[in-house]
Amino acid sequence: MSVSPVKRQKMESALDQLKHYTTVVADTGDFNAIDEYKPLDATTNPSLILAAAQMPAYQKLMDDAVAYGKKLGGSEEEQIKNASDKLFVLFGAEILKRIPGRVSTEVDARLSFDKEGMIQRARRLIDLYKEAGIGKDRILIKLSSTWEGIQAGKVLEAEYGIHCNMTLLFSFAQAVACAEAGVTLISPFVGRILDWYVANGDKKAYEPSEDPGVKSVTKIYNYYKKFGYKTIVMGASFRNTGEIKALTGCDYLTISPKLLAELSKEHVKLTPTLSVKEAQACDLEKIHLDEKAFRWHHNEDQMAVEKLSDGIRKFAADAVKLDRMLKERMFSAENGK
Repeated sequence: MSVSPVKRQKMESALDQLKHYTTVVADTGDFNAIDEYKPLDATTNPSLILAAAQMPAYQKLMDDAVAYGKKLGGSEEEQIKNASDKLFVLFGAEILKRIPGRVSTEVDARLSFDKEGMIQRARRLIDLYKEAGIGKDRILIKLSSTWEGIQAGKVLEAEYGIHCNMTLLFSFAQAVACAEAGVTLISPFVGRILDWYVANGDKKAYEPSEDPGVKSVTKIYNYYKKFGYKTIVMGASFRNTGEIKALTGCDYLTISPKLLAELSKEHVKLTPTLSVKEAQACDLEKIHLDEKAFRWHHNEDQMAVEKLSDGIRKFAADAVKLDRMLKERMFSAENGK
């Protein structure tokens, strides 16, 4: 249905309408994008920080992180690790100056199968934020949704009051285990699920309501609301605005600057597709997953197995690239001098 130019002027943009039904989060490390779209929260990951760290505007943060790593001393590896943690926190602290809510900061993906390692690194990040005068209530620690990551999240929430955002979530089993662990928020990926089905099936295009990623998040949302779980569902990793609009009403949606820009220019009427009332009427059954059941159910979902391992590898590869950048700054410059 076409909208007359006069009505279009009066109608809010799709982005503004979306904000009535869903908490909009900016999926970026770029401060300018955050200033422009005014989200409540923001998320970062190693790939986003790597991209931002190469922009001229953010070289001061790189320099500060390098100085911090060198000041603490220790082995070359320890200095790089400390500089990397500091860089993530510096970006997070700058982002928090621009948003009223929380920022998500990710634990190194190379620790994805190390429960104790993730707990230790998460606590370290929270301590660094505290040194910067930022309380843990404004931070979400991002952990990979492996069994070990989910159990690390459970400990961090229950024993340390550290809020967790479980990322790289592709299977229903991961979502159930996260809810049972009592984590604050999950980030089920939409676009990467679509990517897998397009690459591995005969169908190359999907209507938003039939998009496999949209259907996955819809099922998880309905399950959480039907059984009263408090864990927030935040759809992530979108490929187009159709996927986003098809999840209107989801608790949170984290959206890239490119798609935020597209939504701000669209003037179509949005209505919620997800609601607590409808979720409570759905016919899903409650299940419980211990470690063996989790591993089996997750393993039965080929897409989720492949995308989880692929996601961990990609985030780890970007963490390695970031380490190399920091190493070059920390040790090559002084050798050159």
